[in-house]
Amino acid sequence: MELSISFIIPVFNRPNEIHELLQSFTNLRSSSPYEIVIVEDGSSITCKEIVVKFSSELNIRYLFKENSGPGDSRNFGMNQAKGNYFIILDSDCILPPDYLEAVLESLNTSYTDCFGGPDSAHSSFSNLQKAINFSMTSFITTGGIRGRKKSVQRFEPRSFNMGISKKAFIKSGGFGNIHPGEDPDLSIRLKKLGYKTKLIPEAFVYHKRRISLPKFYSQVYKFGLVRPILNNWHPASRKISFWFPFLFSLGLVLSISAFLIGFSQFLWLFVGYFFMVFVVSLIKNKSIIVALISIITTILQFLGYGFGFIISTLNINIFNRKPEVIYPFLFFKIND
Repeated sequence: MELSISFIIPVFNRPNEIHELLQSFTNLRSSSPYEIVIVEDGSSITCKEIVVKFSSELNIRYLFKENSGPGDSRNFGMNQAKGNYFIILDSDCILPPDYLEAVLESLNTSYTDCFGGPDSAHSSFSNLQKAINFSMTSFITTGGIRGRKKSVQRFEPRSFNMGISKKAFIKSGGFGNIHPGEDPDLSIRLKKLGYKTKLIPEAFVYHKRRISLPKFYSQVYKFGLVRPILNNWHPASRKISFWFPFLFSLGLVLSISAFLIGFSQFLWLFVGYFFMVFVVSLIKNKSIIVALISIITTILQFLGYGFGFIISTLNINIFNRKPEVIYPFLFFKIND
């Protein structure tokens, strides 16, 4: 099958991000034609003028719709797209020049109906952005589940950098109305339908993540809230590893409590771990400041996800409360 690529990019009130992303498209090396579909998700600050500026250089279509969340916006874009294979990107990503070449080479060599690529930090990113990227991608913090590990038989692509064929999109119905969590939900449903997924390590993007420490904590807290919901929707997807952030957080809190009453040996285990985080981040980022911030972002990541996970688990599995009722902010109303 000859691949015809459509890039699908939802955006909400972030014209500057779209400018940087489209600028990276102008440097993309590829002999294969492609289209870019920008889906404005009910923004009050639109990127239409930015799109017009690049329309002479790039094959772009600009679509505006009422706000209904990133998942529904991606579905909207894929329904309007002309290609037979869709590549979905977040608006805060930047493409390296050989991105599309890496995707096409991998798909033409070993085709799959769904793929994911990792994210990386560009040298121009802020110290906080580099630290957050480290915490979310390093083997020492997440085990590389976002695209860094070599064993990828159960890899679940993430929608900041994800490809899906048109036939797989139609058969699956695309993304659901939960957010975050819409990407692992789709990946699991695709596997149930018999479609294979894979990681393309070379197809990485620079993921900028313009967030502060409080916003980062809020983001990973929502990740934790969502996971028990997905576990109930897809019982076979449950893993003991989903409990690790909570157990880590609980152990850290108990160790600090024990230290306050004179027992320091447990806390030293965590000090040793955070020292390893510092060293690995220092080697990767070559910055003492980034390495120090990486300790903070790693702690926030474990605490946020861990406590979100246990709170959601108790509410849903123990108190039998409906997710849509107790967490309405996790669900978008999908447009008909």
